Amino acid sequence: MSALPTIKDEEWRYADFDVVGQFAPETIDNWQEIAVPAGETMRECMVIDGSDPFMRRIRISVGAGGRAELFAVNACADYARLEVQVTLAEGAHFEFGGVTIGGGDAVREFVTRTCHGAPDATSNQVVRAVHWGQATGNFLGRIDVGRDGQRTDAAQDFKGLLLEKGASANAKPELEIYADDVKCAHGAAIGQMDEMARFYMASRGLAPDVARRLLIRAFIADAFAALEDEGEAERMFAAALDVLEDAER
Repeated sequence: MSALPTIKDEEWRYADFDVVGQFAPETIDNWQEIAVPAGETMRECMVIDGSDPFMRRIRISVGAGGRAELFAVNACADYARLEVQVTLAEGAHFEFGGVTIGGGDAVREFVTRTCHGAPDATSNQVVRAVHWGQATGNFLGRIDVGRDGQRTDAAQDFKGLLLEKGASANAKPELEIYADDVKCAHGAAIGQMDEMARFYMASRGLAPDVARRLLIRAFIADAFAALEDEGEAERMFAAALDVLEDAER
């Protein structure tokens, strides 16, 4: 059993330690192990909500030519952390799409580590954060490419949308590459609502609340672009946008 993490641990640097300190060490040490057989596909779509602190840690190993897809909406009213470690075999793929959204003073975060230790594996991660009040949205994403990870193609993209001044977002992308034939990219941007777009939509007769909802839906759409199940995609959209509607009532 390990000790509780501290701010000195890079993967925990933005966590809410007032809440983390309430978790028992065995809770933090509890990893869910998932193995995706060679050539097969695993997909999970999850909505994190409710008022209690949440933590889920997952280790996924993807066999040769396999595919793991994970899509998540983190809208918990308290500290919530989803952490994923993925190991990819030759020709395997990992797809992650996540949205953190909400107000209050909660910290909502995704933490990922993707290990490309075999050739021809690919990964793509898209995270969007929408926050207001004193809330914080975090994404810590690390990509490790070993010496045998030739022809790796890996990307991660984070964008944060802050609807009020007190809200914040943090991104910590990391690349560690030991192979020479790879394609790796990461990007991060944090900003406010596009007022020109809102003005344009208002000039076309759209009510402010409708325009706001459409702009936010467009903003988070990239996180679910790879989700081919339309029903699940709509469920995820609804879960995210319902949080916004509740805050406006």
